[in-house]
Amino acid sequence: RVSQPVMAMEKDPNYDDTVEERIINEEYKIWKKNTPFLYDLVMTHALEWPSLTAQWLPDVTRPEGKDYSIHRLILGTHTSDEQNYLLIASVQLPNDSAQFDASHYDADKGEYGGFGSVSGKIDIQIKINHEGEVNRARFMPQNPTIIATKTPSSDVLIFDYTKHPSKPDPSGECRPEIRLKGHQKEGYGLSWNPNIEAHLLSASDDHTICLWDVHGQTRDKNLLDAQTVFTGHSSVVEDVSWHLLHEAALATIRSS
Repeated sequence: RVSQPVMAMEKDPNYDDTVEERIINEEYKIWKKNTPFLYDLVMTHALEWPSLTAQWLPDVTRPEGKDYSIHRLILGTHTSDEQNYLLIASVQLPNDSAQFDASHYDADKGEYGGFGSVSGKIDIQIKINHEGEVNRARFMPQNPTIIATKTPSSDVLIFDYTKHPSKPDPSGECRPEIRLKGHQKEGYGLSWNPNIEAHLLSASDDHTICLWDVHGQTRDKNLLDAQTVFTGHSSVVEDVSWHLLHEAALATIRSS
């Protein structure tokens, strides 16, 4: 007996994505429904574009007579072939003395509960033109107005956000204060030395780690070469971090 050939059905590549998205949405709904039992405070806000990075800035403003304080954070955009930005945003967080109001209903989010007059919205205060998506952004601990960013190229960019207008140049031109050279590929790892001002480490897909002193002498206007390039890794260096207490100790993570 000769078996008949069976025609294999061609699998729709979009089917798995659709099913996965539906599962994610259902799990998110379950999580959101149970957040009052899991956390003291949850605030949600939909950004215009995804952000690959987020970091709180250290400054806090406490308006007189209000039951909230204003905190700021660094974000970045990851757009679909549109202009990307480095973002400085602000958000209101309730003070310890703020009263929880279970009767408050947010029609936009479909949520009950709130703290006094807290809006819960993230307001974008400053938008700075950026070359491609912002893989990571970190402020210098000794001077938080200085921000380093990782780009889709090999360059690391240094911005002083006080030297940029709140609204970006319509031309889309990216104008960092310093452009750091040393890598051959992009990456994500970025760490300022908490003990030595202006010393910055960067990890890259090119298997290296670069060290710069951003107070160093630049060449060709705003270009600054790496002070040291560490080449001990044999694969992609995913992340890097300075030791919090030891000024010369660092840790790295590489792909296996």
